[in-house]
Order: sequence, then structure tokens, then C-alpha cells
Amino acid sequence: MTRPDGRDPATLRPVAYELGYQEWAAGSILFSMGKTRVLCAASVSDDTPRWLRGTGKGWVTGEYSMLPAATSERSAREVTRGRPGGRTQEIQRLIGRALRSVTDLRAIGERMVTIDCDVLQADAGTRTASITGGYVALAMALRGAGVDGALRDSVAAVSVGLVDGEARLDLCYEEDAGAEVDCNVVMTGDGQLVEVQGTAEGAPFDRAQLDELLDLAATGIGELTEIQRTALASA
Repeated sequence: MTRPDGRDPATLRPVAYELGYQEWAAGSILFSMGKTRVLCAASVSDDTPRWLRGTGKGWVTGEYSMLPAATSERSAREVTRGRPGGRTQEIQRLIGRALRSVTDLRAIGERMVTIDCDVLQADAGTRTASITGGYVALAMALRGAGVDGALRDSVAAVSVGLVDGEARLDLCYEEDAGAEVDCNVVMTGDGQLVEVQGTAEGAPFDRAQLDELLDLAATGIGELTEIQRTALASA
């Protein structure tokens, strides 16, 4: 079957990045997967959350937002509503969980690292791009703070799904909107699962189909891990 952008089922969208996109961030990257573009920037402060003060441990958290013109129809800035929406909060928590999963919080000391992920343009996969780019920003920030050894592994994420009965990697918006099954998979560089978010949009799917999707995601994340390593080697 032909995908909207001509890829075969197991091929990622073209990946591009620009390091140091924001001069004053401790680490930053403009990360693109196809038409999806996310600016990930890390900030480091000594103001740890209240419940961690005096414990010798730090914290890593994520914040996420989408610019009003990131999609075909303008979306209102959430600041005008007074607080983040439910989808935004869910994605922020996912980003934080993913990045903390590979970070030794005691090794970073009593610091807080905030990864701001701002979607400049959205064509599906914004949360997975935020995690993949966010890891690079985090690694750059910890390197600058002299605690890069706090990272136990890398972490990346990708979407997979069943579209017209076919397992596909890294869905674009057209595929994501029409998928029978939509999954977001987060994995470490050594292939350990961090989180799997899978939903049947129509009929239920079976264990064999889930295994096929996870295998496809592992292949894509392996490629993303190599891109992360290449980026950090040049930073």
C-alpha cells in the first residue's frame, strides 16, 4: 500500500536537527520529523521542588506547548485560558517520565532541569518528537553542568499504528487521523520499554499485532538513537 508521503511501512520520516538553536538555553535543539518541528530547550536551576530539598536529589521535568499557527487552524494560546489543557498536561507528564527514566536524579545533585518543548509545526508525532529532541537538550545541559554521567542511557520515542490493516512506522497526520490502532512507544537506547500508549480506534487488536507494532517501533527507535548519538558527538 502507498503511504501519503510515499514511504514504505518501516521507514521513518526524514529527520533533521539544529543544535544550539537558542543561545541562552543550557541545551537546545530544533528537531524535525517530516513536517513536525519541535524546539526543545533545557534550563537548569538550583531551585528543586519543595519535596526534594535537603535530599541530595534533583528533578527533571518537561513543559509542552503548541504555537497558535502550528496547525492548519489557529489554536488559542493556553495562557488565555488560565491553565494548560488536559492534553497538554498529559504530554508534559509523559515527557518528564521519559527523561527521568534514564536519569540518575541523585547524581545531578539538587538541581532542576526543565525541558521546554514548543511545537512550531505539527503533522502528528509531536509528543514523540518532544521526547527524542528533549533527550538531546537534556544531555547537552547536563554536560554543561558537569554531570553528564547522570544519564544511564538514552531515550527516544516514535509512533506506530495500523492503517488499512498494515503496520506502519512514524505516522503522519493523515495516517494518524485514520488509523485503526494508534500507539506511541518510548524506549531506551538499549531497547528497554519505558511507556507504551496504544489505542484501538475501531475494532480491538490482538497480541500478535501489538508485538508487530512494538518490533516496528524498536527498529525506528534504534535509528533515532543513532541520530541522537551523532548529534551529541558533534555538540
